[in-house]
Amino acid sequence: MEYDERLAHFRQTRLNPFDRGEEDYDPQDGKPAPEQVDCWHKCTLPCVAAEPRAELSGTGSSDRTMDLGLAEDHFSRPMGSCVDSDIEKLKLAIEECKKLILELPEHSEKQKDTVVKLIHLRLKLQELKDPEEDEPNLRILLEHRFSKEKSKSVKQTCDKCSAIIWGLIQTWYTCTGCYYRCHSKCLNLINKPCVRSKVSHQSEYELSICPEIGLDRQDYRCSECRTPVSLRGVPSEARQCDYTGQYYCTTCHWNDTAIIPARVIHNWEFEPRKVCRSSLRYLALMMPRPVLKLKEINPLLFNFVEELVEIRKLRQDILLMKPYFITCKEAMEARLLLQLQDRQHFVENDDMYSLQDLIDISSGRLSCSLTEIHTTFAKHIKLDCEKCQAKGFVCELCKEGDILFPFDSHTSVCQDCSAVFHRDCYYDNSTTCPKCTRMTGRQQDEPFDIQTR
Repeated sequence: MEYDERLAHFRQTRLNPFDRGEEDYDPQDGKPAPEQVDCWHKCTLPCVAAEPRAELSGTGSSDRTMDLGLAEDHFSRPMGSCVDSDIEKLKLAIEECKKLILELPEHSEKQKDTVVKLIHLRLKLQELKDPEEDEPNLRILLEHRFSKEKSKSVKQTCDKCSAIIWGLIQTWYTCTGCYYRCHSKCLNLINKPCVRSKVSHQSEYELSICPEIGLDRQDYRCSECRTPVSLRGVPSEARQCDYTGQYYCTTCHWNDTAIIPARVIHNWEFEPRKVCRSSLRYLALMMPRPVLKLKEINPLLFNFVEELVEIRKLRQDILLMKPYFITCKEAMEARLLLQLQDRQHFVENDDMYSLQDLIDISSGRLSCSLTEIHTTFAKHIKLDCEKCQAKGFVCELCKEGDILFPFDSHTSVCQDCSAVFHRDCYYDNSTTCPKCTRMTGRQQDEPFDIQTR
């Protein structure tokens, strides 16, 4: 019976994460290592009285719990007016732990356990200094809509002070519009408006390649926060943004990289370049917006990029298929047009592109996905749906029996009446369009009929 009690106590002390001394514990002795208990009594809180040391012998040994700081809840919140006094006591306990860490042998188990104790004390001190209950869940500032984050494990960086956000002990916010992140203590120091408001009011790119004006024109100051900068790095390094062409300090420019729209449009170049933080957020928000009209900006681009010509033809065919789907009940129930919901502009026009479209064209992803959608649409009209088949055309020039559709590759469409013919028949015919001739004859006969009546 006495052996079982000693074995149970031995397991209890050895499983304790704060009880891993260098000296071996002798279960026959019945006493814990003295230095092991003393080192923890040195770094416990002053407000917690140390329990008297009782010998681990007899039946009373199993009822005693060693005072290693485990009985104290370091994450509980003090009640009443004792918060200030507890903060001072925590500071004293932290200083005692620091001294003890320096006195203990380096890389020893006692020193490691004391470091763990120090971390717990600092966590409680930070919690008392920065209570989360005092922080609102939503704050609006300079058109930012800051939402308090609840994630404790994700490591982030404050966009204001460039310091690491320790989510375990610090409160931090993220703008739901431009994803600007900062500490709660940095909210009142923010002087940058939300980039999403700029995107909403001014949806256009800078189409000049790195329009530099010179550091002297900026008065040797950061273009955003007006901090003094220089190319020599004193007092702060001047970093150029390849999108705006202006210079920024290290707080506003973190050497992030992004694809520059001007270089894509003029040079078909997709190599990421260094941009400032505000340009990075602006380009990220503008990425899916169709604001680039390539026919007007750089029409010669279609002569050098074959993929653009292919995509333009597929988009033109989809626009010709759209009237079939709008008037087809089966197509509306199947929601075929929703296959292009991520690129809604593809069913509205054929000349507007987003920066994401151009990136996907360069990588080949857009050509594959759009060809698959085009095949699905054509299959519904020409094979699956009888109502859509009934809206096809018969070539009036050759009178052959095959059904033609305006999006077929071997057909041509009259620009005046939208009639569909075989391409060879249409260009070989020296006369005008038969349908246009009939419509013209009807218009001439209508005045004569009115006069006879």
